[in-house]
Amino acid sequence: MKVYEHSVLLDERKCTGCTTCLHHCPTEAIRIKNGHSVIDQKRCIDCGECIRQCPHKAKKAVSGKLEDMQKFKYKIALPAPTLYAQFENLEDVDYVLNGLLKIGFDDVYEVSKAAEFVSAYTRLYLKTEGVKIPAISSACPVIIRLIGLRFPSLNDNILKLLPPMEIAAAKARKRAKEKHPELTDEDIGVCFISPCPAKVSYVKNGFSDYKSKVDVVVSINDIYFLLINEMKHLNNENLDYMLESGMIGVGWASSGGESTAIFNENYLAADGIENCIRVLDQIENGNIPPLEFVELNACPGGCVGGVMAMQNPFIAKARLQSLRRYLPVSQNFLNKNEQYIPETYFFNNLPEYDPISRLSNNMAESMRMMRDIQKLRDSLPGIDCGACGAPNCRAFAEDAVKEKSKSGKTLRCPLLDIYLKDENKNCESQK
Repeated sequence: MKVYEHSVLLDERKCTGCTTCLHHCPTEAIRIKNGHSVIDQKRCIDCGECIRQCPHKAKKAVSGKLEDMQKFKYKIALPAPTLYAQFENLEDVDYVLNGLLKIGFDDVYEVSKAAEFVSAYTRLYLKTEGVKIPAISSACPVIIRLIGLRFPSLNDNILKLLPPMEIAAAKARKRAKEKHPELTDEDIGVCFISPCPAKVSYVKNGFSDYKSKVDVVVSINDIYFLLINEMKHLNNENLDYMLESGMIGVGWASSGGESTAIFNENYLAADGIENCIRVLDQIENGNIPPLEFVELNACPGGCVGGVMAMQNPFIAKARLQSLRRYLPVSQNFLNKNEQYIPETYFFNNLPEYDPISRLSNNMAESMRMMRDIQKLRDSLPGIDCGACGAPNCRAFAEDAVKEKSKSGKTLRCPLLDIYLKDENKNCESQK
């Protein structure tokens, strides 16, 4: 069985076991053991919420390095549109694109350009007969993994189109071979500049049966200062015109950008992992108004809120709004005769359901364990303090029952022990 490689890791030297991350993890993947956090790899969805919340910077995102691209003869940069929002007083995206060439790339293919193609094909997709609605965007890998772990009934609602990063990688490789026929597939390296650790995991693990066409993912904060250093030497006289996208593509960086690009009013856009979970719950329960499209971004504000970006997401979002005013609506429209979606834009298999909450493969055993969990839960204080190392009393009860079933060991709630000790003291004093 293939082990899922994660990009969110713990630095034990910095962790104090303060329980902040414990209470913010959306999948309850974190426990406090032996004085520091422990991440359950099966439950982790690489959303980066623990990185965002940790006051001690003990959680970190691990990505590739720019040096990893040196093994390729021809190096292509794929800048996420979030990158443009990191620079103060930026009025022309071409400064960023030219800067990428200056730091060693041979070509640049904007992910925002690919996003405009995906938006156009999404409009066609929603008109296709038999599509299950609401269609849920497949752009955020955190949401796709979350559905695979917790919402299997929504698998068929996932938009079957590859995310812009992958479309950009495929088109960039094709363009490189057209320009340089002497290059082989192994000569071409594609580097995605990402605000999000989940994209790193996506590239490492692939998506279902699909293997990513991206070779290296580097974080925006790793490349930011290199770009700043080169961009300050650029001016209008030595600037090449490279921009190939418009308002629609660049708008994908913030929440609602993808939704507004489908030119359909029956949509919902939510950002922040807790809000996304609520929306998925409502869709699964049928407790939501009729919609055709749902855009969910795990990061607050959208991709601008990724933990591998430099700037505050609200500042970045405001900068994007200002930058978009100078752009055309789009530079990548479909031809009138191009009213079909190419096969290469689709992925074939949906993520397999991996039931993280399953107690046992035996139904009778699971029912017995559920009864024991509820019984233990009812005996606990119910204040969800985290003193036991679990995020709440229900999670502790589940951990205790699982541990007893597996090893015979009994876990104790420290707060309950203190409470019982105080009660015994009171009884003794009353005697």
